[in-house]
Amino acid sequence: LDFFPAGCLEGLKVGVYEHSSVARDILGEVIEKLGAEVVRLGRSDHFIPVDTEAIRPEDVTLARDWSQEFKLDCIVSADGDGDRPLVSDEHGQWLRGDVAGILCAHYLGASHVATPVSCNSAVEKSGWFNQVDRTRIGSPFVIEAMDKAIASGAQNVVGYEANGGFLTATDIEIEGRVLTALPTRDAVIVPLAILMLAKAFTSSVSALLEQLPQRFTSSDRLKAFPTELSRQKLQPLISTDLHQNNRSAEAILGSVFGSVVSVDSTDGVRITFKNNEVVHLRPSGNAPELRCYNEADTEERALEMNRVCLEILESWRQ
Repeated sequence: LDFFPAGCLEGLKVGVYEHSSVARDILGEVIEKLGAEVVRLGRSDHFIPVDTEAIRPEDVTLARDWSQEFKLDCIVSADGDGDRPLVSDEHGQWLRGDVAGILCAHYLGASHVATPVSCNSAVEKSGWFNQVDRTRIGSPFVIEAMDKAIASGAQNVVGYEANGGFLTATDIEIEGRVLTALPTRDAVIVPLAILMLAKAFTSSVSALLEQLPQRFTSSDRLKAFPTELSRQKLQPLISTDLHQNNRSAEAILGSVFGSVVSVDSTDGVRITFKNNEVVHLRPSGNAPELRCYNEADTEERALEMNRVCLEILESWRQ
């Protein structure tokens, strides 16, 4: 509350999807104290499994219906333990966590960003940041990259994950107000920063999204997929011969996605094609699952790529 100007959210109407999150009260209180009208929604005394990376169809429907019913500027929420945010636009369309992270970092004036290799490449394409470091998936790796950035003399260092968790490694100062560093996931700063950015541009949240390079992601997983089998299938793509890695990737996916220009093995195998589409395959670190992440220029194409990839990966069981 000391970082944001008094009354800075006046004129906004914000829904807070409370469900069973431990952050439900503080989210509403902070947004209300900053001047917005708060509509509290969906409070539950029973646990509701809200996952910020795999949003339930019913939560998609609820957000859309609430936005129409209450004429909201956005809806905010968090996962059960309150460290990963959910933010929607004025239509009740949930933002993906890595896109919300880009907008939050931009509002905070970040110069150095650390984010996992699986996150949306709009962070580089935006041109908003001096340096973007890609890491393995998981907050410990993001924190490690932020620490290295600080050691090298970087300032205004932040990080975020695909689940929306946002971290600040250095103090951030805007117009004489200081946001103290919090190098652990913060679910409150993200919706506040996005709302402030929208006000600064006198725009809606959806209009903010249009300012970003149009890159869309989709992800899913194959369950009960042995980790050893995943590693066996991906091994030919992570040799020391980079050209051979490209050829191996093309042998698997080239017939549907075209020529391969690079294979990144930072965490799993991230394949970039000549048309700038991305397929990222990664064995789960804590379950017998094979995860697939895709990125393309349209949401429809990203979803279609994910569907096709899962069909191909399913054949690996045979």
